[in-house]
Amino acid sequence: MARSPDFHHRGSGSGGGGGRTNLASCLLATAFLLLLLVAATVALFVLFRPRDPEIRVSAFQLPGFAAANGTLRFTFNQYATVRNPNRAAFSHYDSTLQLVYAGNQVGFMFIPAGQIAGGRTQHMAASFPVDALPLAAAAALPPGAAGAVEVDSRMSVKGRVRVLRFFTHHVQATAGCRVGISAADGSVLGFRKSSLYVYRFTTTTLAKGFTPRSLAPERIK
Repeated sequence: MARSPDFHHRGSGSGGGGGRTNLASCLLATAFLLLLLVAATVALFVLFRPRDPEIRVSAFQLPGFAAANGTLRFTFNQYATVRNPNRAAFSHYDSTLQLVYAGNQVGFMFIPAGQIAGGRTQHMAASFPVDALPLAAAAALPPGAAGAVEVDSRMSVKGRVRVLRFFTHHVQATAGCRVGISAADGSVLGFRKSSLYVYRFTTTTLAKGFTPRSLAPERIK
């Protein structure tokens, strides 16, 4: 008796359609995961991105002031606060304070290294002697303003911030102040923000545009 042939029937494209559906689902899931990864990266960058410290200069003092033969001698004291705006601790090192007069450096010191916790503010007081500050331009000052001179201080604070305990970023802030001083008794007439990178200064007077300010804290950005 003859055996009837076996017939194999295929579905009309059902297998191919299922494969395309699975591929589309995988692509959609991958795109969603990538979108989540990008969003998480942006959120971490916004929350933990390293920011430079903020310096706020509050006051200057010149104890031990003495003037003789056109030369000033004093101890330069500067008081400031440094705020760490980051969530992580800020470790500072190689920070400096420089005093410039008439284009020449007349004082310099390294600020001791330390650490400022995240979101906290630290007070800093720096002091160094200025043994000889010659008033070379004193003879050229106009009448009535001969007792006023200006010096420029530049405070630089730099260090590193460790983000998420794995990534280290270097940050730095610099604050420059022009300080008006009475050459008669060493009293501080006032101070204001000055250029941070131009050091070719000359002796100026109140009559040439220096506006006295009180010793209220001034924020240096």
